[in-house]
Amino acid sequence: MNYLAHLFLAKPTADSQFGNLLGDFRRGVNVASYSLNVQRGLENHHTVDKFTDQHELVRQAKLLFHPSRRRFAPVAIDIYFDHLLIKHWSAFTDTPFSLFCDERFALLERRLPVMPRNMQHSVGHLITHNWFNDYAKEEGIAKAIAVVAKRIRFKNEFHKSVNDIVCNKEELESLFLSFFPQLIEHVHERGIEERTE
Repeated sequence: MNYLAHLFLAKPTADSQFGNLLGDFRRGVNVASYSLNVQRGLENHHTVDKFTDQHELVRQAKLLFHPSRRRFAPVAIDIYFDHLLIKHWSAFTDTPFSLFCDERFALLERRLPVMPRNMQHSVGHLITHNWFNDYAKEEGIAKAIAVVAKRIRFKNEFHKSVNDIVCNKEELESLFLSFFPQLIEHVHERGIEERTE
């Protein structure tokens, strides 16, 4: 899943929010140097990713992408699923979306000084430019995918994933609405961040 979903599935604490995003930036990081709560947030991140990557509904979503772009389909799906989470926000929480963003950004800002440098850069941009406002709009999805395509270090057509999304919007939305409640339930059942030991 992408940033928004990871923050949504984390606890509303600074350490949890940090840990649940750290999974995308942990290469070369001494995880043991962080608090137990950060480490549990990181474990929760990995639980979310593993469940998502192995889920049959997500595998069905990948097949909706052109074979030449299927290698990067999981990235496009993560971004689009964040869009769909925003679209159906009220189905999953009573907290207004703008309030959620304000609260999560404030928590992340408290941990910016101890984040790995590349994470500081990305999270700083996320907060300053509120990427979730882009994710909420269809054109914002195209923008986010174009940014990722430019970061890939070899020639690719990842930017054309937008065409696959446009052609399969209804099916992707249906798959998301079936999948995301199962992901929420899986996180609750695992209860990684609820341990008291």
